[in-house]
Order: sequence, then C-alpha cells, then structure tokens
Amino acid sequence: MATFLYYEEMGISLEWLPYILLFLAVISELSDLFDGFFARRHNKVTELGKLLDPMADSIFRLSVLLAFTQGFLKLPLLLFVVFFYRDTLISTLRTVCALRGLTLAARWSGKIKAVILAVVIFCILILMIPYSLGYLELSTLRSVSFYSVFCAALYVVYSCFEYIQANYSYIRKALGF
Repeated sequence: MATFLYYEEMGISLEWLPYILLFLAVISELSDLFDGFFARRHNKVTELGKLLDPMADSIFRLSVLLAFTQGFLKLPLLLFVVFFYRDTLISTLRTVCALRGLTLAARWSGKIKAVILAVVIFCILILMIPYSLGYLELSTLRSVSFYSVFCAALYVVYSCFEYIQANYSYIRKALGF
C-alpha cells in the first residue's frame, strides 16, 4: 500500500512503480502458494492454519484494493466494501464455528474468488506499465480497472451466498439456531 500511495515520496518514478508493485505482488502470491504446498506435502496442515491462511490472503488482497481506491486509480470505495464485507463475514463465521468445534472448510468458489481477484490485481498492475510510459490514457486505465474489479465483485457476492448456503447447517448449529 505504501509503495503505491507514496511512491513519489519514496523516490520511485512512475515508470518503475508498476514493476516494483508487480514484484511485490508476485512475492506475496508465491509465498502463499509455497506455504500451502509445503504444509500439505509435509503433513503440517493445522486447524489454525486453515483459519489464518485465508485471512492472510484476504488482508493482502484487500490492502491492494484499498490502495487502488486512492492514488491515480481512484477505484470507488464501494467496490472495496463489497470485498471487505464478504471476507469479514466469512472469516467471522469460520471463527465462530471454530470456537464451537466446527471447521468450515474452504469452498471452491472461495478459491476461484481468490484467483479472480489475484488475476484482476495483476491485470491492473500490468496495465499500469503502458500508462506509466504514456501509451495508455488514465481514463482508460481507470475504466478497465473499474470494470475488472466490478466483475470480480459480482463473483464475490455469489461466492459469499454459495459459501453460506453450503455451510448453512454448520452455521446454524454454531450460532445455536
């Protein structure tokens, strides 16, 4: 977030900004991928890890989206709110269920959501390259970014309802209904 928002103060030129942000995003996504791979390969998957890993992924992606509501992109904050409330609701439900001894497993729709959001973030960062070089108008960058994130937000709403529906009996039991 700080690199995107304060790149000028950090002495980073607009031309270098997309490359630095892409590098940071790649490192974050690869570390998550390798962490999960090695945990499964060495049989180190834990209930705590099942709970915290999706939260860490969400914090990273939400931070990027929040940063994109500022700076030169200026995505609508409402789009960020959709992602924030979905992840907050799912994380809260998973935590409440875990405290009651019930584990809500990740769903494929949530994994697809994570991939879609990562792809959208990478697409925006890649589009920053021609923008930073003067080959892409800011209005075009903003428009493509908006519609990309908007489409991802639609899927996020679907994945939230799908997750709740699939785990409805566990959620009712955990909440005492």
